[in-house]
Amino acid sequence: MNEILVLYYSKSGSVKEMASLVSRGINSVDGAQAKIRTVPEIFPAIVNKTASIPDSGSLYVTLDDLKNCSGLALGSPTRFGNMAAPLKYFLETATPLWLEGSLENKPACVFTSSSSLHGGNESTLLSMQIPLFHMGMILLGLPYSLPQLASTTSGGTPYGASHVSTHKNVNSISDEEKKLCIAQGVRLGKISLKLNR
Repeated sequence: MNEILVLYYSKSGSVKEMASLVSRGINSVDGAQAKIRTVPEIFPAIVNKTASIPDSGSLYVTLDDLKNCSGLALGSPTRFGNMAAPLKYFLETATPLWLEGSLENKPACVFTSSSSLHGGNESTLLSMQIPLFHMGMILLGLPYSLPQLASTTSGGTPYGASHVSTHKNVNSISDEEKKLCIAQGVRLGKISLKLNR
C-alpha cells in the first residue's frame, strides 16, 4: 500500500476540509492510502514543547511520517502570499531528510485557502513548492483537462487546488473547488503508484 502524507495547517477550518477532500481522492485510487497529519501552532516565545498528540483533530506530523511517505500533499492558508509559519517551521526541521535524499523522486502537490479573491493563492502555492523542489520531489499541478479549472469563479489554479473563503469565512468550499481537491488527490495517488512500482 502506498501511504501518501496529507500534511496541512489550518486556522479557520478551510484547509482542513480541503485536506479531507484531497485524502478522499487519494483513497479512491486502488493501492493508495492517505495519512492525514497537521503541525502544531508556533509562538514567538516557545516556553513548553507542544504535546505530540493534540486534544482533537489530526495527529501532529513527525519527520518519520515525511520520510516514509510515498507522496506528499501539502496544504496551508495564505499568509501575505506565503505559507503559514507553523508549516514552514516544520519543513525547516526536515534538513536531515534533505541531506539523506529521503524525499527525492517522490510526487508532491500543494493546496491553499485565502480570505480574499486576490489574497495571494497562486504565490502561496508557488512558495510552498520551493522547499519541495529542494528536497528533490516531483511537483504535480492540476491539468486544464479538468473542466472545473475553466469554470470556477473562486478558487482553483494549475499550481494546485485553492479556495477563497472571505474575511468572515462565510464561503463554503464550492463544488468546483471540491472537485479540484479530489482530482488533485486522485492524480497524486495514481502518479505515486506509477513511481513506486
